[in-house]
Amino acid sequence: MNRTIKKVAILGSGVMGSRIACHFANIGIEVLLLDIVPKDAASDKKSRNKIVDEALAFALKSNPSPIYRKTFAKRITTGNFDDNMKDIAAADWIIEVVIERLDIKKQVFENVEKYRTPGTLISSNTSGIPIHLMNEGRSEDFQKHFCGTHFFNPPRYLRLLEIIPTPKTSPEVVDFLMHYGELYLGKTTVLCKDTPAFIANRIGVFGILSLFHLVEKMGLTVDEVDKLTGPVLGRPKSATFRTCDVVGLDTLVHVANGVAQSCPTDEAIDSFKIPGYVAKMVENKWLGSKTEQGFFKKVKAANGKSEIHSLDLKTLEYKASVKAKFATLEQTKTIDNLRERMKVLLAGKDKAGEFYRSSFYGLFAYVSNRIPEITNELYK
Repeated sequence: MNRTIKKVAILGSGVMGSRIACHFANIGIEVLLLDIVPKDAASDKKSRNKIVDEALAFALKSNPSPIYRKTFAKRITTGNFDDNMKDIAAADWIIEVVIERLDIKKQVFENVEKYRTPGTLISSNTSGIPIHLMNEGRSEDFQKHFCGTHFFNPPRYLRLLEIIPTPKTSPEVVDFLMHYGELYLGKTTVLCKDTPAFIANRIGVFGILSLFHLVEKMGLTVDEVDKLTGPVLGRPKSATFRTCDVVGLDTLVHVANGVAQSCPTDEAIDSFKIPGYVAKMVENKWLGSKTEQGFFKKVKAANGKSEIHSLDLKTLEYKASVKAKFATLEQTKTIDNLRERMKVLLAGKDKAGEFYRSSFYGLFAYVSNRIPEITNELYK
């Protein structure tokens, strides 16, 4: 079947929903972005669309920008679930991006089925809820065209897109999404098994949580860890803790708890336990960019200029960032080849070398043990 995507409906305008909407607008797609009506909203359109309009406005002002040009935002039409759900009938692809609760997602899909045009693609951006649980009770046509499509935040910049079919998903739908994600959305699409947290979050959350525990054990600082896990490893400058701030600490903790509950026999189950300092941050609502403070916080200096302070993981106080230095990193400054650089990093005799060995050896062992549980391939 030949498919053409001209219009996409995004259900949920939170951090991910609004930014996924922007990315589709980036490639010329018309987008319908919907969310709930505020409690006690007046009858006028502006009041009823307040949540979705404010979410989109916030996304468009965020840094890094989710959209190529501000004018592209005109391709996004906003609305609400009560008044505009009927408009999804004109969409070629409907993507659910509401709160990570199975009961709420199933309510949304029940409503979607009332208005969705048969044959329309329907997917969920869940970061870990089993896909097959969401299409229970839905029609045969719905189940045939339903799949998990897990984007990563921020969608414009992170290339990974996980495609998670159920046994009832049509192979044609899977092939189309794999192809469309790469050709039009600029993604590296990965086919996943429908297991808890899929591939990236199962491995990624293990990597981050085990690193959280390792950092506490070794007494490393936020600045030191981001120095060790950024460009020197061929990764973005956001490294570890800055990336956590972008993703949102609440999201990370939610996925980690979900894996711990869903995989009680995982040999590394203790690694998914939330460290005390992280639990306290969540309690304080220090969730990252969305709350304007997490592992990092922008503050006004005495001279009136803004500067970035990092969190002391022992005292939970923010302090001016200190440039981290390690002898092992100094040895790699002239090594451009990442493969050769890694050899030096892993052989380091200082704290950096100890960190790399402890971190990577544990990660590689964990990845190897996940085959064929979450995928049949080591890499593709």
